[in-house]
Amino acid sequence: MPFIKVYVHFVWGTKNREPLLDNKDVRLKVWNHIRENAQEKGIFIDFINGHADHCHCLISLGADQTIQKVMQLIKGESSFWINKHQLISSRFEWQDEYYAVSVSESMLDKVREYIKKQEEHHTRKTFMEECEELILRHGFVKIRDN
Repeated sequence: MPFIKVYVHFVWGTKNREPLLDNKDVRLKVWNHIRENAQEKGIFIDFINGHADHCHCLISLGADQTIQKVMQLIKGESSFWINKHQLISSRFEWQDEYYAVSVSESMLDKVREYIKKQEEHHTRKTFMEECEELILRHGFVKIRDN
């Protein structure tokens, strides 16, 4: 049996970054559902939270899990579930792109706290500003469309 501990901080937004999850009760239902569904699929979500137009997840990857497959399972099923239960008045979709970065053991508490404080955080900064900051902080190269 392999012993693996690989944490990844995932961030993804709603389609066109629309604030479709602007109701806190709806957001909590979505986060709880994502956690329960992930658990059924053997995906360990350490921490989850977000805001009106995006979600943050701290996930510990298993031996046979890939970033792409985890995102596909979480995003695809949760958007289906949101639409099936008509939690919002329009059709719900997550954007295709996402952000994923590894998290060292020593930084787990800091990342959990960052995810926990999303409501407060977004009184000062938009999701776009947050994305730009994450891209710069972690050295991602942003490719511009022509």
